[in-house]
Amino acid sequence: MPVLAEVVISALIVIGAVFLLVGSWGMIRMPELMTRLHAPTKATTLGVGGTLLASIAYFLAEEGNFSVHELLISMFLFLSAPITAHFLAKAHMHSRLSAALLPKPEGKGWSTYDKSDAAEPAEASARESS
Repeated sequence: MPVLAEVVISALIVIGAVFLLVGSWGMIRMPELMTRLHAPTKATTLGVGGTLLASIAYFLAEEGNFSVHELLISMFLFLSAPITAHFLAKAHMHSRLSAALLPKPEGKGWSTYDKSDAAEPAEASARESS
């Protein structure tokens, strides 16, 4: 294997490891779920992506063929991590926060909370049945 390939692969592994370390540290250090979601969706995703790029580069340099498996894993990771974090954030918002605590921009409402959601549950259920 050429020395340049070894340097590139080593650099990708180190960069990926640094991102993984920062992402893991962020998950431990952040105080609540909403701030803790930032670490795995950003830093850890880049860390695993760097490690998978190093694997692609290794097999390309060592065996001379392009490995599609790592590319598919990377694509799945970059697509599924933000969606999972979005679902976790929405579940957290719906279970822990009341609509009265959220900012009220001008217009219809904010995110999945409508102005009618701030009403009493009996009034909201009466509106839904009619």
